[in-house]
Amino acid sequence: MSRIGNNPVTVPAGVEVKIDGNTISAKGAKGELSTELIFGIKVSQEGDQLVFTRPNEDKKTKAAHGLIRSLVANTIKGVSDGFSKTLEVNGVGFKSAVNGKTLKLNLGFSHEINFEIPEDISVEAKNNVITVNGIDKQRVGQVAAQIRGFKKPEPYKGKGIKYVDEQIIRKAGKAAG
Repeated sequence: MSRIGNNPVTVPAGVEVKIDGNTISAKGAKGELSTELIFGIKVSQEGDQLVFTRPNEDKKTKAAHGLIRSLVANTIKGVSDGFSKTLEVNGVGFKSAVNGKTLKLNLGFSHEINFEIPEDISVEAKNNVITVNGIDKQRVGQVAAQIRGFKKPEPYKGKGIKYVDEQIIRKAGKAAG
């Protein structure tokens, strides 16, 4: 039995939810998103809550029950509050700056990296801290991972791009012989 799928999703004030067949659309202060239902999961609106039910006890249906509930909860949270990931650039001479819709990164390579920021994402860079904001949790995480992928933190000095809450396990350097 899915414990997550049985929890109802509370719709905050200012968010309008529309159920249309297999699509749930949410419209809020930050924008509009929609989520597709799969494996016959049914959703019903009871007051300010969305309740998810599954038609049978098949393994795939039970697995999708909690997934769909989480995706819809993230959709509603995204249009009301939005999502954010914060990255930190560590290293001597490493710089980051936003110029229009381009993120410019100097990461110790012989060239500057120019990353085109997607339309549905906003990026801020200040004092070697990069903040990625958006309404779609998956897109925010994907863009943050792409930026981090340009120079992952190395374990000896910790140089590179890391998430602010990420712990880098440091290795000891060469021992003097």
